[in-house]
Amino acid sequence: MILTPEYVFRRIESITPEFLAQHGITALVLDVDNTLTADGSQVLDDSVRQWLDTMRAAGVSLTIVSNNTDKRVRPFAQRVGLAYVPLACKPFSPGLRVARRRLGVAKSRMAMVGDQIFTDRLAAGLYGIPCLFLLPRTPHDKNRVVRFKRKFEPYWLSKFYRNGGKIYE
Repeated sequence: MILTPEYVFRRIESITPEFLAQHGITALVLDVDNTLTADGSQVLDDSVRQWLDTMRAAGVSLTIVSNNTDKRVRPFAQRVGLAYVPLACKPFSPGLRVARRRLGVAKSRMAMVGDQIFTDRLAAGLYGIPCLFLLPRTPHDKNRVVRFKRKFEPYWLSKFYRNGGKIYE
């Protein structure tokens, strides 16, 4: 099902270069809020900074794709040294198409990393790439629409678990 995650990770730091290599993934498209950092935050945890360094050292191409505005995403992306696509229109694919073109990779070699089923997971599914779904970094979402959508996510996560899915720690 297009909304049921293929993979679920406790946090972004649980994604390893070995996992990516096993799945033929050489490029990651990253969400920002509740994926790389807390919702609305410009602060990057040291563990996420180390994870980014590990991915770069392993040759994994990285870029940010966010539904947020340039004003929100640019300072964060510049601080962490990543290219970015703001106003990505997830769950639709324009932002993912731009990211793939910039990364210069085949669709079969990239994956979406994000914390929302109705934006990140759905965007990946509609575009035809896997989603490495994350549990949110914090339980706090500032956006009312996101808070509303979160109420429906447990159904899709329970389908993942019923189908034998496990959380990568």
